[in-house]
Amino acid sequence: MTTVGGDPHREPVVAVVGPTGTGKSELALDLAERLGGEIVNTDALQFYRGMDIGTAKVPEAARRGIPHHLLDVLDVTEEASVAHFQGQVHAVIEDIQSRGLRPVLVGGSGLYVRAALDELEFPPTDPEVRAGFEELGERIGVEGLRAELARVDPASAARLADARRMVRALEVHRITGRTFTSYMPQRVHLRPTVQIGLDLDRAVLYERLRARVVGMSEAGLLQEVRALDAAGLRRGRTASRAIGYAQFLAVLDGTSDLETALEDTATATRRFARRQLTWFRADPRITWFDAAAPSLADAVRAQL
Repeated sequence: MTTVGGDPHREPVVAVVGPTGTGKSELALDLAERLGGEIVNTDALQFYRGMDIGTAKVPEAARRGIPHHLLDVLDVTEEASVAHFQGQVHAVIEDIQSRGLRPVLVGGSGLYVRAALDELEFPPTDPEVRAGFEELGERIGVEGLRAELARVDPASAARLADARRMVRALEVHRITGRTFTSYMPQRVHLRPTVQIGLDLDRAVLYERLRARVVGMSEAGLLQEVRALDAAGLRRGRTASRAIGYAQFLAVLDGTSDLETALEDTATATRRFARRQLTWFRADPRITWFDAAAPSLADAVRAQL
């Protein structure tokens, strides 16, 4: 397993990744116990206070006394920011390592994992500049925006398909003088790192996901969504669209029933798992394990 950058005298950071429902949290706890580590969350929805059942957040009583970082750091009305998270997670990793412990990252939010582990630079933003290009796009349309972008960033103009991303590319060029493509990440770790991927037979995973959604409902997901709705869930652009929460808000609104919400949530979760697998499979640095393998933690530990 190749590691790049960082202090060679420190033990590698461990990151557990893969599709939802494969048991990443349990493996991370096992590894943290064996390695003398602390858990660092890289699941964007587990940042939110009160979003516990629907995000499969490990209850505090089940955390085995192991410190968990970057859980419950946002209200549901706030928008998650990967750039802000990047600064937070780097500070947390440095703190854990400075105490001679191992950071064990766990979560399936691909871009957040990359922000934690890789050399990844986020271009700045300026609301006024962006608003100007959005207004321009309303006047000249997608192909007009493409022509504007082609003058300063031909690669992005050829690659991008929607107006929103073209506006972003134009905004970045106007602010920085650099092309949007110049910010595309390389697969280079910031510090010694080992990435562990978990996967399952598709039929087994989908059955597990279906059962988990039913379990969430039985554990009180509708009540959780009702309480978060009172706390402003609908005002949160990120939180209100989360799988399970959007479907159960429809139940509260009377536009859906519980059985439909369960089916819609299970379907959306399966699609999300497929997208996660596509994202992580594209990274050749990840070593994959069958999540159903016996003595999984021991097998993974032997590779570290």
